Amino acid sequence: MNIIIAGDGEVGFYLAKSLTELNHNITVVDPNSELLKRLEKETDLLTIAGSSTSPQVLADANVGDCDLFLAVLHEESINLMSCVLAKRMKAKRTVARISNAELLAPKHRDMFKGIGVDELVCPERIAAKEITNLLNNSVATEFFDFSGGLLTMYLIRLEADSPVTGKSVQELVQTYNTLHVRVVAILRNGETLIPHAGLVFQQGDLVYLISRPNQLEAIKQVSGKQDVAVKRAMIVGAGRIGRYAAMTLEDRIDITLFEESRPRCEEAAALLNKTLVINGDATDISLLKDEGLQATDAFIAVTDSSETNILTCLHAKKLGVRRTIALVENTGFISLSQDIGIDTIINKKLITASYISRFIVRGDAVSSKWLSGTNAELMEFNVGKWSPATRQMIRDLSLPKGATIGGIIRGNETILPTRDTQIKAKDKVVVFALPKAMEQASKLFE
Repeated sequence: MNIIIAGDGEVGFYLAKSLTELNHNITVVDPNSELLKRLEKETDLLTIAGSSTSPQVLADANVGDCDLFLAVLHEESINLMSCVLAKRMKAKRTVARISNAELLAPKHRDMFKGIGVDELVCPERIAAKEITNLLNNSVATEFFDFSGGLLTMYLIRLEADSPVTGKSVQELVQTYNTLHVRVVAILRNGETLIPHAGLVFQQGDLVYLISRPNQLEAIKQVSGKQDVAVKRAMIVGAGRIGRYAAMTLEDRIDITLFEESRPRCEEAAALLNKTLVINGDATDISLLKDEGLQATDAFIAVTDSSETNILTCLHAKKLGVRRTIALVENTGFISLSQDIGIDTIINKKLITASYISRFIVRGDAVSSKWLSGTNAELMEFNVGKWSPATRQMIRDLSLPKGATIGGIIRGNETILPTRDTQIKAKDKVVVFALPKAMEQASKLFE
């Protein structure tokens, strides 16, 4: 596939590096020549310094032969204009990153398609939704629904007293054979492990589970954790993520929102009805204590500074807050943040990559989720009528190394597959895989 990425910073840089592993033809257009020099040192991608709103720059990038045009600059108006130009110059499919979630309304979809913008992605809105979901389910460090919740991915951290710590995958299956969960991967010391029967769970492992609906009690049994009822939360940062999260949550729980910028505070206060907005520095622990930090159930730090988010979450954790969520934009900090005890990491680069992945792999991909701390992903495929996967049982499929089938959705029925399971046409299949394995695995479901 010929892909052009128009960016002006780390999101475009991250996407370019990630997609390189999938053997696509990538061209990066960026006004920052210094960033392009760095990208050229680390990859062999074609780079062009210039504006993606310049027809000449797009022509130099061969936009007419482009299968997928991604505009992920910080300025949404530039992204929209870039997509319009790219489409007029014969790009097959365009995706624009936006920051104004109002543009996602269904009534606008046909309008944007009419001017040449095929897809819109708003990382801030997705991040806010993830925060809301996580506060509704505080057992898991991360989770993601497939097919409207017919299958769910949970990420749990194993502590020393977790019931499965020290047990093998086979022992887990034998001990909890009535639970409708399946282990699809383990993240250990930065390495992604595909489970096998003899693999032993260790303290500190991050375990990815696929589950049928309404299996929270099963997840509690495996993790040894109890659900935390979140009645009060603090949010640090009144940017779009903080505001969107507060708007979603304020009717159900007590929210206190901290922001150092007075204009942002005033903007947030005008939008929010029940949230207490405080103009102050959240790194001032005495301020947080005065506002009731130690009586808070969840602490969410989503400022523009990864360092501030990590630091304030650690302070909150130290003072007894049971649920911490941090926006960490530096991908190099993700594993470190997980290792030092922050419960959940939100990253806009991974959110954007998750959204875009479905347009890149072969096969009919419905949804995808890139996983924090690893370059692996979960992807949901529609199984085609003549799919190779329908011709034999799972044990006989030529699944590539680094890939595993996590679950199958057949109508309204959810199947956690075994080696003897037969996939059928029109099934939806959730696959866990490393990048190179995902491209090969996707061919099985075409």
